[in-house]
Amino acid sequence: MVFLVGVTFAILLICLLFIIRLYIVVKSGSDSQPGIKGPVTVLVVAGSGGHTSEILRLMECLSAAYTPRHYVIADTDGMSEERICTFESSKQHSNSESQFTIFRIPRSREVHQSWSSSLISTLNALWYSFPLVFRLRPDMVLCNGPGTCVPLCVTGLLLGILGMKKVLIVYVESICRVQTLSLTGKILYPISDYFFVQWSSLRDRYPKSIFLGKIV
Repeated sequence: MVFLVGVTFAILLICLLFIIRLYIVVKSGSDSQPGIKGPVTVLVVAGSGGHTSEILRLMECLSAAYTPRHYVIADTDGMSEERICTFESSKQHSNSESQFTIFRIPRSREVHQSWSSSLISTLNALWYSFPLVFRLRPDMVLCNGPGTCVPLCVTGLLLGILGMKKVLIVYVESICRVQTLSLTGKILYPISDYFFVQWSSLRDRYPKSIFLGKIV
């Protein structure tokens, strides 16, 4: 009986310490300003279709300080890699030191995929995300809605919890979301360091969010 009580207490203590550490890591990001202390290694999560178009428009606004850039796309995405290469090729004309790489991981959730199978596919994506993020050690994860970004952001958060490195999580909600957040947005809203929306109606409903305006 005493042993059981001791084990229960130890588990509760570990959970409490984990929650406190999670709170500290998330709160500490609000004071971080990327680019001030030198180059920023950025992990860019590209979805497919409109997600890729939006994320590349965001990348156009970033200075040369955001390098190297590591793009991550789903293994079933057959279009984004070519678009990223085209974008980076045009960027290299103005910056000879431009550096980028492209990686693929399993998609967390396909469109209309059932919730039960989504759990399995998300765990599979996490399995691939852990070694990738731990190896790249990005300063920032930039994403705008594809489900692929969830395991990558969780892994980045874990780096901070373990005290290995603070990784800023920057999320930009898709322009398609006018009144409510996407499922990915709802998941990442509590743990993101910067959460941008493109409609003022969302800013009013979610006080932590920052109104960015429409990305054109």
